[in-house]
Formats: sequence, structure tokens, C-alpha cells
Amino acid sequence: MIEFDIPNYRRIDLKLYEKEKRKLLIELVKLQDWIIQEKKKIAVVFEGRDTAGKTGSISVLSKYLIPKHCRLVKLGIPTENESKNWFQRYEKQMPETGELVFFDRSWYTRALVEATMGYCTKRQYKSFMKKVIPWEERFMENDTKILKFYLSIEKGTQKMRIEKRKNSPLVYWKISENDLKGLDRWDIFTLYKEQMFKNTSYPEAPWIVLNANDKKIAVLHALRYILGTFDYPNKDLPKPKIWTENINDYSLTINKVPFNNLSYQQYKVLKVMADEE
Repeated sequence: MIEFDIPNYRRIDLKLYEKEKRKLLIELVKLQDWIIQEKKKIAVVFEGRDTAGKTGSISVLSKYLIPKHCRLVKLGIPTENESKNWFQRYEKQMPETGELVFFDRSWYTRALVEATMGYCTKRQYKSFMKKVIPWEERFMENDTKILKFYLSIEKGTQKMRIEKRKNSPLVYWKISENDLKGLDRWDIFTLYKEQMFKNTSYPEAPWIVLNANDKKIAVLHALRYILGTFDYPNKDLPKPKIWTENINDYSLTINKVPFNNLSYQQYKVLKVMADEE
């Protein structure tokens, strides 16, 4: 398991974030060109608790990529047959030649959500944990690169995000009964998460843990890690700059009221009350 963290990003303001994001997305387009030309196969997994920012992160990363060679996989509730033949369900979703595939939750749903909520049997869980590494290795032997991100958030952050969604006229529909049950089963989920890290993280496909209490910074970290993993033509990935906290250029919105020209410290204090984006 790798806890990937760039300390300089903790001090970035909104304008510099947008500038850094644009630079990294340009590099991601270059990477995709290389994937297409060299006929590579890349699978990028995003796992994490509800509200961790999986869907939003993938949306940012994939925004400017060529749709024909980029795919989002977000599967719904499995059928009884799919539940019994778990790996087959995902086998058909793995990347083809020249394709980059993002998984918004993946085959690891069995190790996390299904185990936590009791949607699979103990036998199914144990079978998954025993077979998952050989299953992944089979794809890697066939030149498929697998990157596994886990977006980590604190309990207070999840609680706050759920409350914001419940009270939002735009995204209230994102909250389900399962989200609330998941919050109640925080410690059980944590137990299965640690088991997953311990038993399914290995040198060829380690778990990359990103702090997602700030979704924007998590996006930058994911981009940096992906780009740093591959050597592609015309790569231009300079080290992150050192930004200062003494910039009165932070902005956010609380109850539809904009607050501008905030200091970093003011931004940190008010951020917990900011409107859901």
C-alpha cells in the first residue's frame, strides 16, 4: 500500500488549482495518445466510501480524453448469476487494446461494500480474496496495467457530505438508504478495508491511498500518480511548485452566498460549511 501525498498541494488556492489541473490534464491527453499508438491497455480503479469523490474524480480525469478510447465502468446491482460468477462480470469490462478504462467501484466491491452490507456470503468473500490476485495477474501477463486508487475520507467528512446532499435540491437523489447504513457501519467497513489492503496490495498492483477530504487535491494526486507511472513522448511533468498560505485569493460559497478574497486560514475554517459542488 502506498500513501501518495504531495505536501505542496495542501497550500494551493483555487486559481492555482485550476492552472495545475489544466497542465496535468494536457499531460493526460498526451498519455492517451501514447496508449492508442502503442496499443496499451490501462485499467484505473477508484474505490472508497460513499461520498469519497470517486465519480467526480473520474469525471475530471476523463473530461478531455477521446471517448472512443476511454470508457467508464460503473455497474449496478449484480444479478444472481453475476453474483455467483463475480469475476466474469468484470472480465468483459477490462480494457481492450489502445483503451483507458476507469472503474467507479470495481471487482473490489465484493471486498468492501458487499462484505460490509452482507450482500455476499462469507464463502463468496473468502473465495474472492483467494482468487483476486491470480485473476489480476492473468491480465497483467497479457499486458494490462492495473492502477488501484482508494479515496480515503474521515468519518466527519462523510457525515457532512451526506447531510449536504440530503439538503441539496440538486443532488439529494444521490443519497440512498445504503449510504446511511454505510455510515452506521463505518467500523465494519474499516475492518474490511484494512483486510483488503493487507491481502490484495502487491508490488505489481499496490493500493494507492489518496486523502480525499479535499476532493480537488485528491484529483491532482490521482493525475500526478497516473502520469508518473508511464513514460510517454513529450512528457513535461515538472515538480509541484511551493505555494504560500499567505494568499488572500481563496473563494467558496455558503448557502449560495459567495465569499471571496479569503486567506488560507479563513478558507480552512469555512470550508466545512461550503455548498456541495
